[in-house]
Amino acid sequence: MASSDAMDLMGVAGHALSSLPMNAEVLVLQHTLEDHPGFLGQWLDREQIRWDVFCAEAGQAYPGSVAGYRGVAVLGGEWSANDERPSLRQVEALIREADTLGIPVIGHCLGGQLMARAFGGRVERLPLPEVGWWTIDVLASDAARAWFGDAAGRTVPVFQWHYDGVTTLPPGAEVLASSPACTHQAFAIGPHLAMQFHIEIDPGKIDAWLNDPGTVYPAAVREGIPTAQPPETTRAITARHQPESEALAHQIYRAWRSRWR
Repeated sequence: MASSDAMDLMGVAGHALSSLPMNAEVLVLQHTLEDHPGFLGQWLDREQIRWDVFCAEAGQAYPGSVAGYRGVAVLGGEWSANDERPSLRQVEALIREADTLGIPVIGHCLGGQLMARAFGGRVERLPLPEVGWWTIDVLASDAARAWFGDAAGRTVPVFQWHYDGVTTLPPGAEVLASSPACTHQAFAIGPHLAMQFHIEIDPGKIDAWLNDPGTVYPAAVREGIPTAQPPETTRAITARHQPESEALAHQIYRAWRSRWR
C-alpha cells in the first residue's frame, strides 16, 4: 500500500519526535510511511503521554535500546515480517530487550507478527487475505478479559489488511482472539500483546490505503475472494464501525498502560 501522501505522513512521523522532550514514556516504531500511528497517536496525546516515533522508511534509524521507555508500540506496514530488512530484525531485537527489561510491547499487524518471530513463533502467507471490516471472536478467558474488557466472549468488528499471519505461536503465548481466516488474531505473552488487526485505524488511514491499495488487494476483489471486502463496502460501513473500534482501542491501550512500570 504505497501512499501518494508520503511526504505528509513523513511529517506525521517526525512531529511527535521533534516536539516532545527527551524523556518520552513511549517508543513507537513505524515501518512504512503509509502506516502511521493513527488513533494510537491521538490516544497518547489525549492521555498526555509523551512519545517518540521513528519511521524506518523515512530514513530514521531506530534507537539502539528501549531502555528508559515505559512502553513500546510496533506498527504495521506492507512489508512481510519475513523480509530480509535490517530494520525488521532490529525491531525483533528491541522486542526481546523490552521483554528482558519488563517493558510491555504492543504489536499491530506486522508488529504483532514480528513479536511472534522475536519469541520463536512462525509467520507465513495465509490461504486467504483479510482486507476490510471483519469480525473476530474474542475468547472468554481471564487473559482476554484483561486485555479486551467487555469485548471478551463476544464477536466484534475490527479493521484488517493482511496477507500473512502467525501460523505457529511462540512458546508460552496464549491466543485471545481468532477469525475463520486467521486463527491467531491476538495473543498475549508475558506483559505483551500482539494483534493481527489494526486497532490503531482511523478514517484517514483507511481512505489513504483504499486510494492507493497496491496490486494484491484489487486483484483479490476482482477474483471475488470472500475475505477481500470491496472498497465501496469498506467506505460505506467505516462510519458505523469506527466508534466501536476506537472504544476497543481505548480499552486495549489502557490495559497496555496498566502494565507499565
